[in-house]
Amino acid sequence: MSQRTLRISVLATLLLFTAGISAQADETFTVRIENVSAKDALKLSNGKTEPVGVAPVLYVIHTNRAPLFTSGEPDRGKGLEALAEDGSTDQLEKSLKGQPGIVHVGSTDTPVGARSPGGISPGDAYAFKVTAKPGERLTIATMFGQSNDLFYAPREEGIALFDASGKPVAGDITSQILLWDAGTEVNEEPGLGPNQAPLQAAPNTGPAEHGVVRPIGEVKDGFHYPSVAEVLRVTITPGATAKR
Repeated sequence: MSQRTLRISVLATLLLFTAGISAQADETFTVRIENVSAKDALKLSNGKTEPVGVAPVLYVIHTNRAPLFTSGEPDRGKGLEALAEDGSTDQLEKSLKGQPGIVHVGSTDTPVGARSPGGISPGDAYAFKVTAKPGERLTIATMFGQSNDLFYAPREEGIALFDASGKPVAGDITSQILLWDAGTEVNEEPGLGPNQAPLQAAPNTGPAEHGVVRPIGEVKDGFHYPSVAEVLRVTITPGATAKR
């Protein structure tokens, strides 16, 4: 083979390889978040019970390690406080768009089968679709409704959507979700606090805490919170591929 022929062959191989990368098909995933809590999940100190409400969901496909927060550090002031205290995804969604390491950000506020936006009560669910390729991860965040500033999310690095061999993840991923305290507002008894979203007179009320984001298991406030599995079931189903 002549040097010229060899160079042409190598160039053609590189072009085909580059074209293959640019046209790489992403995997589409359906993520379903169900409220599986009992209607009397919260046992209140006044002798009554309350169900657990779950607010609209923010979701992020990302390559950076900690798109929403860093455990043990204060809230970044980018909108997590509004999500954790009032269930609003708007500010955080806007602040994340276009940022380095953020592939896609979105939110869903309408339960499956519903005609209008709202939270999900026991028996209801949210569902949404995302596309991703190996190396990209998923982070979701949603407010624990009867709280001052608690939210559900995975650990700060997010959830791997592909295994080590590049195979899409499928099945129940609830075990990767934690209940977090945003550290922005002082906790009150779940379901009875006058500064919690279902009971407060207006958004963003209640005494500031000036704390840090941390798992609820590290918080010593004297209150009881249902386990994540007693409230949520999160599943992921890979489907058709889609080109970016």
